[in-house]
Amino acid sequence: MAGRIEGKVAVVTGGSSGIGLATVRRFAAEGAKVVIGDVDDANGSRIAAEIDGAFVHCDVTNPEQVEALFRTAKEKFGSIDIAFNNAGISPPEDDSILTTDLAAWRRVQEVNLTSVYLCCKAVLPYMLEQKKGSIINTASFVAVLGAATSQISYTASKGGVLSMSRELGVQFAREGVRVNALCPGPVNTPLLQELFASDPERAARRLVHIPVGRFAEPDEIASAVLFLASDESSFITAAQFMVDGGIAGAYVTPL
Repeated sequence: MAGRIEGKVAVVTGGSSGIGLATVRRFAAEGAKVVIGDVDDANGSRIAAEIDGAFVHCDVTNPEQVEALFRTAKEKFGSIDIAFNNAGISPPEDDSILTTDLAAWRRVQEVNLTSVYLCCKAVLPYMLEQKKGSIINTASFVAVLGAATSQISYTASKGGVLSMSRELGVQFAREGVRVNALCPGPVNTPLLQELFASDPERAARRLVHIPVGRFAEPDEIASAVLFLASDESSFITAAQFMVDGGIAGAYVTPL
């Protein structure tokens, strides 16, 4: 059914690739005006032109740039109804706690967790003023379960996103603003492909834990984001929304 978010305005960080890109296109197809926040100027501008939306260069660790992103969305389109705070990294130097140095730890925390804090802080005043809005923060299945392949700072950052989303969802529920944490399983995105390209064994270790036997496709995750963004999920807030191919429900994975 098309038009599930017809006339709404959405901001998507990390919207130039992977889950963010799939969601940008899905939101536009469902009738929303979409503002992309990303550091990829070339792709961001091109995609925004394709969907008749807008692009704002945004380093999500920079408070001024984050504020400018949401301010631009409000000024250009008149409201901010949906915020998909999705930008994140998973660099190879983030590994076991025994080998991950402090600089790598801090970088992942800044991009994956502090950015979500900054985005929520920036968008909430707009949503509170209009007494409505849906915030979707990208966490991960590793926020709920221990990872089969260690990424200590990534796992910790996503646990923080989950906890923060839950608290904000409770705090602002009676103000008309919903906040949920999206918890995807492994997704077939450039980020995952790069992570596993030089280590097929590591990919195989992760794949064996997925009951459906494959990684998710970005469009499948975008469908979940659309549901949380739309009024179809109007009674869902402060939730961990698992889209993980059965990982969290499995005790023994069938071969």
